[in-house]
Amino acid sequence: MDYKYFFSSIVRIIFTPGKMWESVCNENRSVKFLRNSILFPFLIFIIISGFLGSLLFSNVTLTPVYSVFAAIRYFILFLMLPFASAAVLGEITKPLDLGKDFLISFKLTIFSLIPFFICQVASLFFESLIFVNILSIYGLYIFWTGAERMLNPPDYKKTPLLIAYFIVVVAIYVAGDVVLKSVTDSIFYSFFA
Repeated sequence: MDYKYFFSSIVRIIFTPGKMWESVCNENRSVKFLRNSILFPFLIFIIISGFLGSLLFSNVTLTPVYSVFAAIRYFILFLMLPFASAAVLGEITKPLDLGKDFLISFKLTIFSLIPFFICQVASLFFESLIFVNILSIYGLYIFWTGAERMLNPPDYKKTPLLIAYFIVVVAIYVAGDVVLKSVTDSIFYSFFA
């Protein structure tokens, strides 16, 4: 894990996304590097936040095992979200004649999800801060600027691409959360409640 890259990427993508996308285009970073340097550190923060939030504030009447299951659910959900979104984004860009490159789709996805990951760390720890997730919409602007730089779509394809990306991410997140919650809850209530 490259923590220096992790923290500098967060600051640069939030405050100067245009300049960050220029450096992302010029860098030759692999999916493995981005997974290890961006996704995994966020997963650690999200898991800890989800576990502690569930243990201390949300599920005070349940055993601590439920909080462990919550942390496992968040780990699987947030590990799956960028990869599944990037795969579907690649399928979307192909019929739009923008090419099909998983690395480009993954870069667009992982960097545009950074505001969402930050908001999730806060809202999973303090459930009362769920309203902070509205700030995740900034990720759409990050995606827009990245798509302009990396895919160079014509003007009439930019908005459909942005809408399709938003729908894909929301659908994968909601469907994954519902399925994983039902699976982890059924396991918990069958064996540990």
